[in-house]
Amino acid sequence: MSWFKRSKQNISSVEKKDLPEGSWVKCEKCGEMLHKSQLEDNLWTCNKCSSHFRIGSKEYIQILIDKKTFKETDKNLKSNDPLKFVDTKSYKVRLTEVQKKTGLVDAIRTGTGEINGHKVVLGCMDFQFIGGSMGSVVGEKVARSIDRAVRYKRPLILISQSGGARMMEAALSLMQLAKTSARLTRLHKAGVPYISILSDPTTGGVTASFAMLGDFNVAEPGALIGFAGPRVIKQAVGKDLPEGFQRSEFLLDKGFVDLIVHRKELKAKITQLLELLEN
Repeated sequence: MSWFKRSKQNISSVEKKDLPEGSWVKCEKCGEMLHKSQLEDNLWTCNKCSSHFRIGSKEYIQILIDKKTFKETDKNLKSNDPLKFVDTKSYKVRLTEVQKKTGLVDAIRTGTGEINGHKVVLGCMDFQFIGGSMGSVVGEKVARSIDRAVRYKRPLILISQSGGARMMEAALSLMQLAKTSARLTRLHKAGVPYISILSDPTTGGVTASFAMLGDFNVAEPGALIGFAGPRVIKQAVGKDLPEGFQRSEFLLDKGFVDLIVHRKELKAKITQLLELLEN
């Protein structure tokens, strides 16, 4: 027998609302759960530990280039599979699939634009496209960007994000190291500034060529930067590697990079460097 009866409902039940799938992202470094809109507002960095999430060329252009000033160049330059390469699938099929998936033609987007009013030539690699690997198209677009910077006397900015050379193009890919490095010699002789921005990861042939040849080499915090992988180096030297080996902080300490800049401060710092170099 019940002696008590609730006169009114004090606690109202609320139906659970389903959150859109994929609207939350977990920070791999600290485990913080971040809403995608919050992450974007924070320039794709964790608001708790400042870990930098990997982003594409489109996002870097949004961060660095003044609105409505970016004009893409060599947009339709694409590989024609000169070696007819086949591994688990043909290179031609792989290119078609990744082009459809990413909306990119190759692993770099180039163009001209302004950074706080400073006219620049920009090239930004994109890891989404076959790991940001450097093939003949990437090398050619970098070379053309350098030529454009020389022609118009505009500072060159290249943002690297790459797993290295593209194996599907074999020696043609490796030739791009010498090609881009030689072009940068012309840029230096012309007295045109070059700022290299190293994001996570910058490895292999890209590190061994244009990525480390800037008047200023600027790295993002925690970026993996190196030529061969740690396991390969450990096998070669036969010793345990230092903690944080190949991260931007270690390279700054050893003099391989000049600055480490948080993504939120990147545009302001690049503007400062442009003013310094132009003067």
